[in-house]
Amino acid sequence: MTGGDARLRGRRVTVRVPASSANLGPGFDTLGLALAYYDELEVAVRDEPGATVEVHGVGAGEVPTDASNLIVRSIAHLFADRGIELPGLDLVARNVIPHGSGMGSSAAAIVGGLMAARGLLDGIVDIDGDELLRLATELEGHPDNVAPALFGGLTIAWTTPEGPRHKRLTVHRGVSLLVAAPDSVTVSTALARSLQPESVPHEDAIFNVSRSALLIAALIQSPELLFAATEDKLHQTYRASAMPATSALIEQLRAEGFAAVVSGAGPSVLVLCSDPAQRVEAAAVIERQSTTPWTVHMLAVDFKGATVVAHPAEVVA
Repeated sequence: MTGGDARLRGRRVTVRVPASSANLGPGFDTLGLALAYYDELEVAVRDEPGATVEVHGVGAGEVPTDASNLIVRSIAHLFADRGIELPGLDLVARNVIPHGSGMGSSAAAIVGGLMAARGLLDGIVDIDGDELLRLATELEGHPDNVAPALFGGLTIAWTTPEGPRHKRLTVHRGVSLLVAAPDSVTVSTALARSLQPESVPHEDAIFNVSRSALLIAALIQSPELLFAATEDKLHQTYRASAMPATSALIEQLRAEGFAAVVSGAGPSVLVLCSDPAQRVEAAAVIERQSTTPWTVHMLAVDFKGATVVAHPAEVVA
């Protein structure tokens, strides 16, 4: 190969990354859930410099297919962090996570790239989970989506002067998830964040602190508390004008007793159900409303997070 570390020659990895839902109502920029809905990626080192990206599924014909692709930039970010020259790369991405939907598509791309880099560098450098979280947060700007994509389950993420940290928790087996994504509607995270006020009333902050604490208890121990635990006064109301159909559906679902919240920055809706039967009932409510077409995903919680598999090197003499 031309330049780079000769040990990388012929290396190939496949990566699987779950979708994620952040905030979960009151846990703004802190709580996230990994969803059993996966983007898959294959990355191979080639002799020629540069990068090519082949995209199948979501984003095909839309996302960059050269070195400016977010996955490639994420791989390059880890290589640069370790002071290793980036080799030539061939990528094949098979995407199912909708873009701009609030299901963590950018986090999946970032985590996918970092996990691919970790796999390619296996045996050359050691990269632990904390380092991956730091690099992912540098690229994403906040850890709430990248943490569950990396580690699976329910994650609590926070930042310190030394970098981002996380705690992974196991979700109660009775919790069932439903994500409703509006067809052909997207909302950028930057737009959603721009609608946030710089300060909120003291009583609203206290309200969300109590609900966030309750939500953790509900998700890991007491699913019957999910409805009360998903109340929010910190971000959803302020963002409602950017996604009126989302706001209307959440209002309708909550009026009928379902723990519905904005998934991430939206416009998708996440419904946290205490059992599978309740999830079926929530889907029926969504189907009854006809003002906006929604694609309903009945999903499990992903417990593994992102995974990488290295394949035997294919070197042609």
